[in-house]
Amino acid sequence: MVLSRGWALFLTGVGVWTWVIWPRFAVAIWNDPRAWSTGTVAEGTPTSFLWVHALLIAASLAIGTTVAVLGVRGVLAARRRRSGA
Repeated sequence: MVLSRGWALFLTGVGVWTWVIWPRFAVAIWNDPRAWSTGTVAEGTPTSFLWVHALLIAASLAIGTTVAVLGVRGVLAARRRRSGA
């Protein structure tokens, strides 16, 4: 499949955007009082709220990384096509 330079740059940007946004969200979730149990025997243990969001964040970062790698590969391939043509 041939990916245009524009689409390759778009995919790279989406991957970078993912890595800018999701870690900040992870910090917000970590600091949210709903993420930790309170007033129980197991006080301070992670709740399902934290685990679900951690899974979503991990999946989003994995997908974002994959998209960014595809974008960078597309940019490099477009550069090679242009210099070789």
